Amino acid sequence: MRIKVSCAPEEMSEGLAAVRKALPGHFGAGGDALEVRFIRQCSVPSGAVRVVGDRQKVDVVYSDMSCAFRGLGTILGTDFLRRGSVDHAETSPFSMRGLMIDCSRNGVIRPDALKDFMVRAALMGVNMVMLYTEDTYEVPGERFFGYLRGAFTQRELRDIDRYAGTLGIEMIPCIQTLAHLEQVLQWDPYFRLRDLPHILLAGDRRTYEFVEKIVTAASSPFRSRRIHLGMDEAHGLGTGRFQQIFGRKDPFDIMNMHLGRVRTICRNLGLRPMIWSDMYFRLGSKTHDYYDPEWKIPARAVKDIPKDIQLVYWDYYHKDPEFYRKMIANHRKLGSDPVFAGGIWTWSHKWCALPLSFQVIEASMSACRSEKLREVFMTMWGDDGMEVDIFSALPAVGYFCEHAFSDRVEMTAVASRFEAVCGTSFKPWVKAAENDSVPGSADGGKTRDNTSVILLWQDPLFAIADPHMKPWEWRGHYERLARELFRFARRGGLSARLEYPARIADALALKSGLRRDLERAYRRRDRRALSKIAAGDIPALQKAVRSLWEYHREMWMRTYKPFGWEVIEHRYGGLMARLQTVRKRVADYVSGRIDAIPELEAPLHDPWSGTRQRTLSLYHARVKTPSCIK
Repeated sequence: MRIKVSCAPEEMSEGLAAVRKALPGHFGAGGDALEVRFIRQCSVPSGAVRVVGDRQKVDVVYSDMSCAFRGLGTILGTDFLRRGSVDHAETSPFSMRGLMIDCSRNGVIRPDALKDFMVRAALMGVNMVMLYTEDTYEVPGERFFGYLRGAFTQRELRDIDRYAGTLGIEMIPCIQTLAHLEQVLQWDPYFRLRDLPHILLAGDRRTYEFVEKIVTAASSPFRSRRIHLGMDEAHGLGTGRFQQIFGRKDPFDIMNMHLGRVRTICRNLGLRPMIWSDMYFRLGSKTHDYYDPEWKIPARAVKDIPKDIQLVYWDYYHKDPEFYRKMIANHRKLGSDPVFAGGIWTWSHKWCALPLSFQVIEASMSACRSEKLREVFMTMWGDDGMEVDIFSALPAVGYFCEHAFSDRVEMTAVASRFEAVCGTSFKPWVKAAENDSVPGSADGGKTRDNTSVILLWQDPLFAIADPHMKPWEWRGHYERLARELFRFARRGGLSARLEYPARIADALALKSGLRRDLERAYRRRDRRALSKIAAGDIPALQKAVRSLWEYHREMWMRTYKPFGWEVIEHRYGGLMARLQTVRKRVADYVSGRIDAIPELEAPLHDPWSGTRQRTLSLYHARVKTPSCIK
């Protein structure tokens, strides 16, 4: 059914135009179009929206604009021909329903792709977005800040902020002001600011001159006066040049001193900061574990934590709501309610780990609701190169938003809204996660393991994961998955993005058993079988890998800026070169030009014999070679 907007406040006009552009098939002007009116009422509580009407006319009654767009998403996902009428009211207890998109691990999302993503997220109920930028934003006068990394310009960020505002979304800058700055500190002009290669030198005047510049640059394009300063995972704080210059100091004292200096900068700029909370927990743990149940923090350290700086409790792993409740209670011991940051599992994967994401979102949001937290957001990290299609996270974004508005979530409601605002079927997007959640994987597939990454990138001769994973048993699984995903990729809307996981499955079907097949034929001295592999199987795999590389490149260029693609392309190039070498080695042996293939005579052992589950979670650098020389 098509809709026509007959009444809407002026503040919604640009946002509605953005929705029409993204979803033209939902809008029409004919007599059979559903008339929609947007009515803003101050008496409606914040976070509330009511959608009421019949097949001819529907009203969206709201108080804040983000809820109006969620109401529109409700209309788009409602089958009025079947239902006849609707009267749906909902209220979110969360004043922040946010997302954080990693733009620091190669993939800096293109502004046009981000806008498309935000339109769909707004129709689900998102009202805040952060772009996690370690060095990928322009800092005037700093030529090597974000050098050759595709940094957002000030103009781009201003435009993104203005666009987000038309959808009722607040953009909050999200940067780093202590650790995770190795991309900057690698360059000679910044050596003087180093404590360690990834940590700024606390206590040095020049450090705070630099911090003031980056905080000013990060916050200036945005209307929001809030800022996320980072400060997580500062492992080794104070043990490098800091110790040489200032002597040995208690890390708690260094942390609080540095935070105090940065806080002053923020106060002078009229900013309200938040930071990740983990360092206060790691420093209070004998094992430096963020989630240590035996955590204790000195009273003096608690006293010195500025009360006007919000702490962000991040947790992407736990599946028991009780664990989250205990951690929230521990955060309250530090003096205030935390902001909660959960995880949509995009990092170290090629497609979002949706089954796991659904499980951890459900557990964390249940705890946040029962503990009456007000501010929550979900992170979408890009560790190990941002090989993921960030749009694959959208089903989990929808699931998060349903939990933000309801304490009882039906997957059918998630699916209907997703299909309406993305123009593609829900089930195939979840099915695509089976590139990782293969038969026999841990926890029924609800695992962080990145099977597809391991199988694609492990060396074809030194397949170090084979003894543990026995991937040759999955060939049929990948063949069936590829066929199904290719079929759905030919449909409309965002369905074309399913070609990426389809091509991954196609390549893995051919590669998963290659090393075992080669070794078996070689040990039998079966030159006919080896010749068949060299002349048939390997060329077919080379063709599949090349097709995957070409599609991934095309997908990357319309989703992310071109900077960073070179890292991924080196991986494809290395794999294609190795496959050509394997093909030649086998052909040389079959023809008698060489007497042996030592690589196939070397026995493979299981380095992960202590791991019960069959699947693993490993980075590209770990699996591409058994050597430490990368």
